[in-house]
Order: sequence, then structure tokens, then C-alpha cells
Amino acid sequence: MARKPNYPFERMERERLKAAKVAEKARVKAEQRERARAETGGAQPAEPADDDTEQD
Repeated sequence: MARKPNYPFERMERERLKAAKVAEKARVKAEQRERARAETGGAQPAEPADDDTEQD
């Protein structure tokens, strides 16, 4: 005989697993970002200054 489905619990489990997966991806991405900052010495890449004055 089959068991009675517990839809709310199953949904909560799916959402919990999905949230854990998203959190793990965010953690890995943050670690990569920190590692990249450490490799570059913490300096941000220089961006060209945006001057609104035109030079002819």
C-alpha cells in the first residue's frame, strides 16, 4: 500500500535544498572574489576618468 503524500513537507524540503544550493554558490563566488582581491593586492582596476569636456 502506498503512503499518503505529504505535499507541504515535500515542498519545504525542495525549497530548503534549493536555498542551500544557492547559498553554496554564493559562498564559492565570495571566496573567489576574495581570492582575486588578494592576488591583485586589493587594488581595484583603474577606470578611465569620464570628463564631460570635449577636447578638439
